[in-house]
Amino acid sequence: MHLTPKESVQVYEREEIRRATGATVRPGGFTLTDRAISFCSFSPQDRILDVGCGTGATVEHLINNYKLKATGVDPSLLLLECGKQRNPGLPLIRAVGEELPFAEGEFDGVFAECSFSLLKDAKQALREFYRVLKPKGRLVISDIYIRNPEESVQLRRLTLYGCLGGARTRTELEDLLNSSGYKIVLWEDHSKLLAVFTAKLILTGGSPSIFWGKPPCGPDGCQDIRKTIKKARPGYFLLIAVKAGKAVS
Repeated sequence: MHLTPKESVQVYEREEIRRATGATVRPGGFTLTDRAISFCSFSPQDRILDVGCGTGATVEHLINNYKLKATGVDPSLLLLECGKQRNPGLPLIRAVGEELPFAEGEFDGVFAECSFSLLKDAKQALREFYRVLKPKGRLVISDIYIRNPEESVQLRRLTLYGCLGGARTRTELEDLLNSSGYKIVLWEDHSKLLAVFTAKLILTGGSPSIFWGKPPCGPDGCQDIRKTIKKARPGYFLLIAVKAGKAVS
C-alpha cells in the first residue's frame, strides 16, 4: 500500500493544528459537512465514505446526527488510534484514496474534506472514488485552492509538502473533475473559514506555516515564501459533483 507522503500526513498529526481545528482537523469544522449533507439530500442509512478521515470526527458526526452508514479511511495510524480511543466502535480503516479497499458501487457519497490536496495521485484517487460510488453518487470536496492563477507556477516551485503544495486553481479542479467522469453541481467559495482558522491557529500558539507545510527557510528567512503565498491568495472551497459519465482509465 502506497501511503501519503510522511510530511503531509504529519501536518495533521501536529498538536498545534489539532488545537486550532478540534477533532475535525480542518477549517470550518462541520460547517461545510452540514452544508453538503443538506445540498445532497442523503437519506438515512445511505453509505458514505470519508477519505482522509483523520480521527473519525466526521464519520461519528454523520452516524450520530444523520443516521448515515459512514466509514472512514486515513493513512495515519496516530489519528486513527485517537479516533478509536474516543469511540472504539467507529468504522475506521487504514488506507489511502488511491487504493480503496471497497467494492464497486458501494457508496452513495464520498467525502474528501481538506484531504484532496494531500493525495499523491489525484487522478488515480478520482478513479477510485468513481469506482466505489453508485450511479449518480455524490463526491464532496472541501479544500484549499489558489485564487490567483497567475501565481500558481511560482507557488509550486516552493515544493510545499502540506495542503497548499497540492492546491489547484478553480479551473484546474473543474477540468480534473470533468475529465474524470464527474459533473460539478455546486461550487462555493468559503475563504472566510480559512481566515478564521488562521486566526485560531495563531491564538492557540501555532503558526500558519505549519498548515501550509512550508519547507525549511534558508539564511535569508521565509520572506520570499510568505510573499509568494500571499500573492497566490489561498482560498477555501466546497465542491459537489455527481458521478456522471465514464471515468477515464
